[in-house]
Amino acid sequence: MSGSRVFHTNDNAMACWRFCVTGRVQGVYFRASTRDEALRLGLSGLARNESDGSVTVIACGNEDALAALHSWLRQGPAMARVDAVHVEIEADRSWRGFVTA
Repeated sequence: MSGSRVFHTNDNAMACWRFCVTGRVQGVYFRASTRDEALRLGLSGLARNESDGSVTVIACGNEDALAALHSWLRQGPAMARVDAVHVEIEADRSWRGFVTA
């Protein structure tokens, strides 16, 4: 699943979504900014650089907060250039906090 789709099954449901963000998203504080935004939204998970230049974000929490993170990821921090954000439903995981790798 990708692009601008927003996944809602229950407004208060807890879920995990995997985002693949492409563009100029490495070396521009994308992971740290994503962590800050995810924590502000009350989400847990991780953000990591991939060898192909993309950033993978796995976030878990309230679906409204996940949708807000999805919207934020489409723009990212000031120095980033986001070309695309692909989204998939991820198996629920027990994350503590939000880490960068």
